[in-house]
Amino acid sequence: MAKILAGVGTSHVPAIGAALDSGKADEPYWQPVFAGYKKSKQWLKELNPDVVILVYNDHANAFGLDVVPTFALGIADEYAPADEGWGPRPVPVVKGHFELARHLGTSLIFAHFDMAIINEMVVDHGLTVPLSLMCGQPQEWPFKVVPLCVNVVQYPPPTGARCFELGRAIRKAVEAYHEDLKVVVFGTGGMSHQLHGERAGIINREWDNRFLDDLTADPLRLTKIPHTEYIRETGAEGVETVMWLIMRGALDDQVKEVHRHYHVPASNTALGHIILENV
Repeated sequence: MAKILAGVGTSHVPAIGAALDSGKADEPYWQPVFAGYKKSKQWLKELNPDVVILVYNDHANAFGLDVVPTFALGIADEYAPADEGWGPRPVPVVKGHFELARHLGTSLIFAHFDMAIINEMVVDHGLTVPLSLMCGQPQEWPFKVVPLCVNVVQYPPPTGARCFELGRAIRKAVEAYHEDLKVVVFGTGGMSHQLHGERAGIINREWDNRFLDDLTADPLRLTKIPHTEYIRETGAEGVETVMWLIMRGALDDQVKEVHRHYHVPASNTALGHIILENV
């Protein structure tokens, strides 16, 4: 039986990838960002998962605004890095776990989640930056990945409650899979940030840190947060944080917080990171 062992929440700021790829990770501005992932990389290496289910949002690279699926599940053998306007990131091709992904697709649709099944797609910084933060810059990624892309770009995005319930359904589906696999779920995006308009650069440390507190202690409170609160308190792009609730829903009711990192600024965003283990 496959089993979800832990969850990881992390921002996926594109400038982080650019800093890594251009050799700027040791510069004073970026050192505090990457220092917060040193323990995380060691933790993940020791856990040595077989598969990561990685929840992220596409930034108009795999999907244009003409077609924006609410939940899109990648079911393929591999996913190439996207060209986001300055060439693809110089990172390894992401290897998929076709059989587990196909099983998830079937199970989630039968559980009344209308998943878009994607047989071929590229993956942008929303997926590759979390891999770089947690794995460094290897010649190949040390595990297979099932990409789960969520619409938090075009209104209406899914609610936090719906994301949490999707996580619950993912856990049930993984536990019904026939092969013994160690699985970790990543929820990515956020935290508070807005990239445009008069409120560009908004940061709400208090809100972000309470969200991190409640991921461990009171996730059901988080499922009740409406879109308007995310946008008002954390900026237009802060709603990305609902994707962390898919990760949290996939875990047990009781979890242990292993590590947390919060830093401002990372580009013009608040960077958040947490590791939760089932107990």
